[in-house]
Amino acid sequence: QVQLVESGGGLVQPGGSLRLSCAASGSIFSIVDMGWYRQAPGKQRELVASKNSGGGTKYADSVKGRFTISRDNAKIAVYLQMNSLNSEDTAVYYCNARVYTAYRKWGDYWGKGTQVTVSS
Repeated sequence: QVQLVESGGGLVQPGGSLRLSCAASGSIFSIVDMGWYRQAPGKQRELVASKNSGGGTKYADSVKGRFTISRDNAKIAVYLQMNSLNSEDTAVYYCNARVYTAYRKWGDYWGKGTQVTVSS
């Protein structure tokens, strides 16, 4: 099995910054993609940012220029630096990884989520 554990969420004022972290562990052979999704109340889960093993990145239009995704392959971790936060960024943020396991099977894994609340 593969586990993803997020940390770094919390309450921040508009214009502030937060850094989310996600560490992966378990029966991992390789990870193709790691990224962050978010789900606000009453809305569908959406991609925020992802980074593949080749270094390619994707960002939601709403976060371009404000959020930066990075990976540490040695630590099997992914980070999301979030700057200039606004109320529309309030959501539960989920870590996601596309994993080729030690059992030679592909799997899509999710963390339990971390709450980010932007409010004055």
